[in-house]
Amino acid sequence: MVLVDLPTSPLGPVAEALGDACTIWQIDLSETAGILEAGSDLADRVHGIDILVNNAGILSNNKLALTNLDEWRSVHTVNLEAAFALTKCFVPHMRSQRWGRIINMSSYAAKSGGLTAGTAYSVSKAGLIGLTFSTAREVASEGVTVNAIAPAYVVSPMTSERLSEEQRRAQMAALPVGRFCTPEEVAHTAAFLASPLSGFITGEVIDMNGGLQFD
Repeated sequence: MVLVDLPTSPLGPVAEALGDACTIWQIDLSETAGILEAGSDLADRVHGIDILVNNAGILSNNKLALTNLDEWRSVHTVNLEAAFALTKCFVPHMRSQRWGRIINMSSYAAKSGGLTAGTAYSVSKAGLIGLTFSTAREVASEGVTVNAIAPAYVVSPMTSERLSEEQRRAQMAALPVGRFCTPEEVAHTAAFLASPLSGFITGEVIDMNGGLQFD
């Protein structure tokens, strides 16, 4: 198992709990130019990546008028371009062994026109769904599945730090289930999509929106 985060992230205790089978890869995913080379080196070191979860993301709540190009680019770099680069790095190994799993963390914002987030974030997460569909179509015959998860608000530092108390109350009141999603619920969904039992599911977006939208 490889845990990926910024160099300043507190991954040490997590890796220690997981034991010797865990490797920490500290990289800034906003610097996409170095991802392909570093990712290839990592794949060689751990003898290939079988399961990729593209979970890194940054949030912006600014709508169209308040979103400048710098913000647009920074959000898309982390939320979409990094996922593309990591997918490009690790798919060859999955193809060669004819088995692999890719799970992209999208958002309800992508399917609701940004009801719960800003323009750059919503569009980047919609792009991630497009990457999911495109990659799933390309590798479906090679034993590799590619799916996305689209949660509404999840209890996390992103929601606690980037939303005001008033915004949190308003969003929770709008959720038919009356609460935010938990990280454990998302993790269990990702674990199922990563398992052999999910082999007939590909190109799918799993909604976890607490009843905000049915389709």
